[in-house]
Amino acid sequence: MRDAIATRARELGFDACGFTTAAPPQSGPQFLAALSEGRHGAMEWLARNASKRIDPQLVLDGVRSVLVLGISYHLTDRDTRKRVEAQSLMNRALPKGEVARYACHRDYHSVLISPLKALTEFVQNLGGSGTRSLWYVDTGPVLERDLAQRAGIGFVGKHTNLVSRSRGNWLLLAEILTTLELIPDAPERNRCGHCVRCLDACPTQCITAPFKLDARRCISYLTIELKGAIPIELRPLIGNRIFGCDDCLAVCPWNRFAKAGSLMRPVARPDLATPDLLSLLRLTNDKFKRQFAETPILRSKRRGLLRNVCVALGNIGTVEALPALNSAAQDPEPLIAEHALWAIEQIQNRCNTAQG
Repeated sequence: MRDAIATRARELGFDACGFTTAAPPQSGPQFLAALSEGRHGAMEWLARNASKRIDPQLVLDGVRSVLVLGISYHLTDRDTRKRVEAQSLMNRALPKGEVARYACHRDYHSVLISPLKALTEFVQNLGGSGTRSLWYVDTGPVLERDLAQRAGIGFVGKHTNLVSRSRGNWLLLAEILTTLELIPDAPERNRCGHCVRCLDACPTQCITAPFKLDARRCISYLTIELKGAIPIELRPLIGNRIFGCDDCLAVCPWNRFAKAGSLMRPVARPDLATPDLLSLLRLTNDKFKRQFAETPILRSKRRGLLRNVCVALGNIGTVEALPALNSAAQDPEPLIAEHALWAIEQIQNRCNTAQG
């Protein structure tokens, strides 16, 4: 039965498929500690369903097994060349932003719905009458990286992301919880060794210790999850990143084994990788929705993306950016206006320093 499920998962395009029990995740105490210390920031849903995350039985009564699926969003050398070619079409003199690699694709939530439903149906048919299953893709109350390590998909690295020996850490995860009993895989063991490249690479030092992350300082949190103003002291550390950050992932030595995946590669959007910041700052709400339809960036909404754009221009912009920022400072959205004023001040300070 396991082999049949794994074969069907490969046929549907999943890059990895592992099996584990529905026992409580071992990282439950660390997760609760992070919540008690407030390291989850404004992600209040983590606390609301914390009890479910540490006990799969509260997610699906009678659950006995969990299928964990890995989906690679790695870009091959050929894909990278396409990305460079797309960038060369833009005026390189204009200030560019940087978008996390996973977001330079169609939204993975929508991409994975069809194959996940198909695999869940396959599991249901194998189990027969009375079998119940639930599938999730980054949306369910489960500690998915813990389950993925227990299912042998990879190990949780010191940056708290999953690392696969055969795929690196450019991985998305999905799960199927089922009442069907399946033989579990052997868990993967941690293979970070003495490497601390991810800790050294973090611009904001949000990885406060190996395997310990303070989301409140993470650039991915600040540019995506945080809906209000970005703390002033952290803005200069964001650089030109306008949606997410890959620094800790990019330096992982296990990426030398990374391979492109069959589900995400066809929906890659290399044109999103390094957008022109001044063009983004001129987006109306309708244009924003059209430009980023069906991509993860749509989730940030115009107010969030333009907030991030203003911060990036404050960090790398020159006097040429001031007219656009002056217009943004008059934006009816207070969040955008406040960050635009900050950016103007940063550019003016750099100019005064250079002249003085």
